[in-house]
Parts: sequence; C-alpha cells; structure tokens
Amino acid sequence: MRDRAFAVVRAGALTTVQDRGRFGHAHLGVPRSGALDPYAVALVNRLVGNDGGAAVLETTLTGCAVRPRCAVTVAVGGAPCPVTVDGRPAPWGAAVRVEAGAVLEVGTAVRGVRSYVAFAGGVAADPVLGSRSTDLLSGLGPAPLVDGAVLPLGAAPPPDAPHYEGAPWRGVPDEVVLRVRFGPRDDWFTAGALRTLTTSTYVVSAASNRVGLRLEGPPLERARAGELPSEGMVLGAVQVPPDGHPVVFLADHPTTGGYPVVCVVREPDLAAAAQAAPGARVRFVRGR
Repeated sequence: MRDRAFAVVRAGALTTVQDRGRFGHAHLGVPRSGALDPYAVALVNRLVGNDGGAAVLETTLTGCAVRPRCAVTVAVGGAPCPVTVDGRPAPWGAAVRVEAGAVLEVGTAVRGVRSYVAFAGGVAADPVLGSRSTDLLSGLGPAPLVDGAVLPLGAAPPPDAPHYEGAPWRGVPDEVVLRVRFGPRDDWFTAGALRTLTTSTYVVSAASNRVGLRLEGPPLERARAGELPSEGMVLGAVQVPPDGHPVVFLADHPTTGGYPVVCVVREPDLAAAAQAAPGARVRFVRGR
C-alpha cells in the first residue's frame, strides 16, 4: 500500500497549510491564524467527506501543483481557477479522484486571491497548540510549502461519511463592502475622518498579506496627537498608522499594537476581504 502523503511539485507564490486556527492563546501572544476564507474551507472539506475543520492547502494567486503518493479524492474551491489532473481538465468546486503518481495542478486564480485544496483525510501536518495552521507572523505551524516537500495525509474518511455532491459557491464581488462597528479608539479621529471612512472607496494595496489588508485612499485625520501604549488587537480590527491609511487585520495579525483602532469589521465579512486582490475596491459601512 502506498504512503498516504503527497509531494509538492510547484509550491506557487505562497501555499500554506490551514485549518480553523488555534483559539484561546491570544493572552500568550499567539494569534488565531487559520484559513482566511473559512466558508470555502468548510465546503471543500465537505465535498471530500472530511469534517469541516480538517487541514487544507491555501494557495495565493498562482496556485500550486502536487503529486499524491496514493489514490485520493480532492476538491479545489475558494478563488475560481483552472484545475487539471495530469494535464487533463478537471472540475473546480467538485470532488475529483486523483490516482497515485498523477499531478494535480491548481492554476492561477481567475478572480479573487486564495484557492483551497482539500484531500480526503486532510493534511496531517503535526499540530501546534491544537492547530495545523501556518502562522506567518509567529512562525508557528508547518512551514510554507516549497518544491519537493512531502506532507502526510490523514486516514481516509469512511465511505458513508457525510459529503456534498455539489455546493453553492459565493462569487467574488467587484467591490467588497465591510460592515464595521466604531471603536475602541474612534475618539482619536475627527468627525470628518469618520465620515470619510464610511463614504469613500478604498483600493487594496499590493502590500497586503495574511497579516492585514492594506488600503489606499483618503487618509483619516486624527483628532489627537501622540501614540497609544500597546494594547490587545482582535481579528478584523481596522488600525490606522501615522500615514492615515487603514489596515484591516486578518488571521495572522499581531496580538498587540500601538496605533489606534478606529473600528472593527464584522467577522463574517472578512472572507470577502481575504479574496480582495490588489486593486479591488473596498467600502466601509456601519454594521447592524
């Protein structure tokens, strides 16, 4: 019987192992990390019969290519992209059987940023603090994929495991709308700055990454000078550095920071933010 593992043929721009993340360790300086588009992860996992929390591969823009050492069912979802098995077209957003030694190629994203690859049984990298997620900021979890690396797979789920034959996929919007709640440091900004934030259109910077979505657009004017002592940061916090351009903190965000947080994005909206490519438009609205 062949090894339950796969070899990395092409790592792509940035491919990492991700699951739901590591919860409950922020007081130790460890952020949650985890997949930036958890909805896509839950769907690809269910397509191959996994529990929704199984570890998957998260690709960035250029996809990746892998060669399983055993026959395995896979599914690719998230950002739409071409999928091939040994050069033959395969469906995106559906379960595909890949034979041992065949090459699964996940192509460049057509829309969005991050595609997800689920294997039946999940990626069985060693867990750290209860999660197999790669955290780029702290360095916890498995290293980002490199060409030639070999990663283990977990035991295949039973044939009668619940799974989807197909799944409804959310499209990638032309404009991302983020619902926010002001605070805790909105009083550090002028009333005009708060109006600017919720009436202007921002553009995603190419400097964005898993730590934060950096935005370009009208700067936010402060009502106070000086700096804050470092304080705790949460997922979705919109921090404003001295240049006035907001940064939306994503899964690998730091656990503390000294720049004021003008508002916090509602967590359900962050998946869309994670799929916003450089140049995409972003607007903030008061959430309800």
